[in-house]
Amino acid sequence: MLPGKPERLHKLLAQSGIGSRREMEELIAAGRVNVNGETAQTGQSATPGDRIKVNGKLVHLKFSNRLPRVIIYHKPEGEIVSRDDPDHRPNVFTALPKISGARWVAVGRLDFNTSGLLLFTTSGDLANRLMHPRYNLVRDYAVRVLGEITLEARQRLLDGIELDDGTAQFSTFQDVGGDGANHWYRVSLFEGKNREVRRMFEAVGVVVSRLMRVRYGPFILPPNLKRGKVLEVGEGDVQKLLADFDMDDPSPGRPLRKPRER
Repeated sequence: MLPGKPERLHKLLAQSGIGSRREMEELIAAGRVNVNGETAQTGQSATPGDRIKVNGKLVHLKFSNRLPRVIIYHKPEGEIVSRDDPDHRPNVFTALPKISGARWVAVGRLDFNTSGLLLFTTSGDLANRLMHPRYNLVRDYAVRVLGEITLEARQRLLDGIELDDGTAQFSTFQDVGGDGANHWYRVSLFEGKNREVRRMFEAVGVVVSRLMRVRYGPFILPPNLKRGKVLEVGEGDVQKLLADFDMDDPSPGRPLRKPRER
């Protein structure tokens, strides 16, 4: 797309990290978006020369000719994936690179006591696609439990466990060993329900003592990425990712190359 070509306003706001397309459509319908001093209308387009305000605040839009940024964060335990926490616990956003004219959007969440791979992007639209069940992206976790799991319990976890919010099941389950009472497993699934992995193990009478996400779709946690540190995905790999998530092609594509370190 050539610079300066008009684009739909709700799409521009979403890919600029303000929120999802649906949320932006709702903001526009509520009269909370302003274009060049006038209230925006549903279905309206905008160009790079327009002045856009959301809730009275000027925003800088990212047009399609500008690539969104994508980063991998190695989340440590003891951080919450939220900017608003009534308990004022440490949050992941304080460790991310500072950016102007946009904000980091988390791709899914990890709970307070879970560590590992967490993705962020400046594009709300891309974040939504990475999270959408339509794309069936795998999540891999390394799980440490106290003791070993019986073959019967393992098969139940593969066949499906009934949780309060529906059936959940692992697509793979691998024993990776351990020393003493602690035992490690590698599991994968295609959903992202709240505390899903922990609740599944609890359902077969096993308590998880440590949980780390090591893969999300095409992204693998680099072994040399220390906790609390960030790697940025290179522009070429971002372009491939955008192509993989084209609206006309719902299937994820090939894995990305190793990210570029910041």
